Amino acid sequence: MLPVLVALTTTPSPAVTPDDSIVTPGPLGFAAIAFIGIAVFLLVWDMLRRIRRGRYREEVNAELDAEEQARAAEAASETDDEDIDPAAPRS
Repeated sequence: MLPVLVALTTTPSPAVTPDDSIVTPGPLGFAAIAFIGIAVFLLVWDMLRRIRRGRYREEVNAELDAEEQARAAEAASETDDEDIDPAAPRS
């Protein structure tokens, strides 16, 4: 039992850390970070393109709806009241 207590009470020696100038990510680390950067750039570019396309579609649809409503209003204003109610008094 005594050896277990002695082993638990001894202070551990500090861990040896390598010199920071020696430890580098190397070419594989550079390639991984470059790949992530390029992937993020392409994803943002594609997202912006899709948002822009959706915005243009909304504008075109709004213009088409406005033209259709204008045509319907013009057709309604060209309709003669006699065509609707032939018994209506003529002025």
